[in-house]
Amino acid sequence: MHRISLNYTLGPAAAPALVRNPLLDLLQAVSVQGSISAAARALGLSYRHVWGELKRWEAELGQPLILWEKGQAARLTVFAAKLLMAERQVQARLLPQIEALRGDLERAFAIAFDESAHVLSLNASYDQGLAALAEEARSGRLYLDIRFTGSVDAIRALNEGRCTMAGFHVRQPAAPDSLSRHTYKPLLRPGLHKLIGFARRSQGLIVAPGNPLALCGLRDLPRPGVRFVNRARGTGTRVVFDELLGELGVSPFSIRGYDVDEPSHAAVAQAVASGEADAGFGIEASARDRGLDFIPLVEEAYFLACLKSTLDQSAVRALLALLGSSAWQRRLVSLPGYQPSNSGEVLSMSRVLPWWRFPRRK
Repeated sequence: MHRISLNYTLGPAAAPALVRNPLLDLLQAVSVQGSISAAARALGLSYRHVWGELKRWEAELGQPLILWEKGQAARLTVFAAKLLMAERQVQARLLPQIEALRGDLERAFAIAFDESAHVLSLNASYDQGLAALAEEARSGRLYLDIRFTGSVDAIRALNEGRCTMAGFHVRQPAAPDSLSRHTYKPLLRPGLHKLIGFARRSQGLIVAPGNPLALCGLRDLPRPGVRFVNRARGTGTRVVFDELLGELGVSPFSIRGYDVDEPSHAAVAQAVASGEADAGFGIEASARDRGLDFIPLVEEAYFLACLKSTLDQSAVRALLALLGSSAWQRRLVSLPGYQPSNSGEVLSMSRVLPWWRFPRRK
């Protein structure tokens, strides 16, 4: 069995949050580029280096990695393709934990370098917009200590004092009597909590390129031969998905794979990309990242909830200013399926969520 060791880079332009593996990066480049020379150019390496590394890894693993045929593009062997796909699936599944680990390290170093840096703890449903926000915030000396968890657990963490903010999302317009209402209303109290506008995003079916099964919506999921992959219970996406099924009268038990779940949108998209599933329910950005097709089904608002008493904290004020900035909103629009929505505005819960009714003052 081959052992794993991890390392990280400290610097102003560190690598992305993914745990990097030089061999898998080489295989991915060859798979995409179709030749050793093109892969080397894409990676900024010499042909000789890439060739030597591939040969070294073949000797190390005792398996061929690349197929060369005269007049044909270089191709991965079956073993190399399986290795690459397995690693990408694990990366997608562990993405929230990897992001959290990077956040822990960056927070520790931020305080070590600058004790005046703002640190804000945030528990939230995993979202690519939030990951981008954390990156944008660092340039302004604001460090978001994000713990990616389900929306329900995020709000519970807020109420138990384990974080300063909680991220969750609901369909728009929010229905007065819905699964979302029954899920979130008991956890939120007008007057005690405040909502901060973050983004509007699109959720729908993630399918293979070209949509080979011609899926149009959730009513198609029970069709024979359709394999589905779900999000975990307690996530906001699972709440939205179950809500939609109930409104359409589609039984969860009629869907093959309803009980097969993944911990993130990225993992759902990767399951479809690998051929393990034909469809998943998630955000558009994750589908586009992996070259998949996307069928939009619902628009939702993503909110950040906090206690009213924390609005005057310096870290919270810094976050509100960042959310309202034109630079951040331009970056948010660049993510597929995202739009600013009251970004940085403090919102009344009873105004944006029609779950409470109060008598009018005479």
